[in-house]
Amino acid sequence: MTPMKRKSLMDELAVRPVCGDGAMGTLLMARGMASGACGMAWNTDRADDVKAIHDAYRAAGSQLITTNSFGGTRFVLDHHGRATDVRALNFAAAQVARAAAGEDAWVLGDVGPCGDFLEPVGDLTTDEVREAFREQIEALLAGGADAILVETMSDPAEMVCGIEASLSCNPEVPVIGTYAFQKTATGEFRTMMGTPVTEAISRAVEAGAKIVGANCGASLDLDDYVALCKEIAAAAGSAHVIIQPNAGAPRQVDGATLYLATPQQMAETATRLIEAGAHIVGGCCGTTPAHLAAIAAVL
Repeated sequence: MTPMKRKSLMDELAVRPVCGDGAMGTLLMARGMASGACGMAWNTDRADDVKAIHDAYRAAGSQLITTNSFGGTRFVLDHHGRATDVRALNFAAAQVARAAAGEDAWVLGDVGPCGDFLEPVGDLTTDEVREAFREQIEALLAGGADAILVETMSDPAEMVCGIEASLSCNPEVPVIGTYAFQKTATGEFRTMMGTPVTEAISRAVEAGAKIVGANCGASLDLDDYVALCKEIAAAAGSAHVIIQPNAGAPRQVDGATLYLATPQQMAETATRLIEAGAHIVGGCCGTTPAHLAAIAAVL
């Protein structure tokens, strides 16, 4: 019997908001991963643990399951001596997420920054970065990703490289582009590179992203994410908007960085984000399946 084809994510977004998932790294560490270790190695070495995290988000109501592949380019994996394992680790990441998502949820192939700056600030060329992204994205798509999430970007040029790489692999696969914004002393939202919201979002849309937004804002509180969402929605044009906040602004407690927003606070914020123009709400640093269950309930 031929399995039923999954509904298009873009078709789903046209009729209702969709719930993302939450943090991965902190939950891997809770299962024993050492700080600074190669989390992507768990996709092959401890795949059951990775799938258990995906399963927990799926059970909480997450409709988007994000692969454990944030540091999946050869540049980042090289820091762990795994640069030659790009295809194997990304393919495994997508397969584990696919197994958890099933046929009624979507897998986002997660692509994070390369870990260095593009010329002229750094040494990487756009061709090198685009090729590294293409190598990663090909493996994620082969493993079963339904869309590509280029996230936590600060440089629009690197964002464009990621979007272009994805479209070169398969122009039919939706690309999601999210930036990490911070708030300046004058109250403006800008990326670490100083790019304002309108320019950052416009560059992503012009490059071909169908969904744009923000995740993991530096020191942003929940009210800030709502204000930021309004600016992003104003700049997004016909693109859908995704916001994946941290569990509140980080706090230093006994030398540890903690995110203290409760599930109820995240749920209340999710409602406000939808009213502000978001079509997808998920979580980033500090969020857990409990936070996502609360968000899913209000979506």
